[in-house]
Amino acid sequence: MAIRLIALDIDGTLLPYEGPNKGKLSSRLRSAVQSLVKDGRTVILASGRMKAGVIRIARELGLQSPFIAQEGCLISQSNGKILQELKLDRKLALAVSAYARETGHDYEWFSTDRYAVTTESPATKYYAELGEVTPEIHAKPEMLGIEPNGVGILNNMDQPSTVHQILTERYGDKLNLLDFPFVTVALAPGATKGNALSSIARTMGISAAETLAIGDSVNDVSMLHWAGIGLAVAKGHWSAHDAANEVLPDEEDAVAKALEGLL
Repeated sequence: MAIRLIALDIDGTLLPYEGPNKGKLSSRLRSAVQSLVKDGRTVILASGRMKAGVIRIARELGLQSPFIAQEGCLISQSNGKILQELKLDRKLALAVSAYARETGHDYEWFSTDRYAVTTESPATKYYAELGEVTPEIHAKPEMLGIEPNGVGILNNMDQPSTVHQILTERYGDKLNLLDFPFVTVALAPGATKGNALSSIARTMGISAAETLAIGDSVNDVSMLHWAGIGLAVAKGHWSAHDAANEVLPDEEDAVAKALEGLL
């Protein structure tokens, strides 16, 4: 069955973390995406970034299609109009924040357009820069009037599994938890890239079998599972590798080459 819908993660997938194209869209990748669009395929971005950061990449690629942001909390049109937004229950957000304070962790709250954190760090500054938002620094972000899409507990690379384990023991399936190197993020249970991709496909009359997804990290697992074809980049997280049908070669422009293969 022909592929009609292509979902692409941004950081670590379209924008490599290392190599000659580190942090930028290669000319070959731009050309491949634009050729797919001209061929009548729908290409969407699916990112953990805040909305503004995704819009910038969409514009650089010349995409007018809807996109997924904030790990699947948000579906937006290319002009920024929100189509779907999943909020984290405020009581749960407050409970997660209380746990962070009890254990001495810094933490963050984020909504569609706002990002607040207890203490600025290189990791939080990096996320804010990617999302093109100004971080709000406050001892208690929950006091800033933010209706959260998610809450993150900041930690080091050795701590995420412990934080994840304790939150799971306390709240079970009431939270969708994602562990990244410096933060464990708590989201609403249905806030996944896979669910968001399924929703977009359904509105377009496109099946999973007609969908291809490419990603590199834990937040991509759900869409790699859902799509008929899931591809993971070579330097991606093991969970993405396990979820994918295939791991791309560890070579320059591997994503662009995979996209060219659809033409």
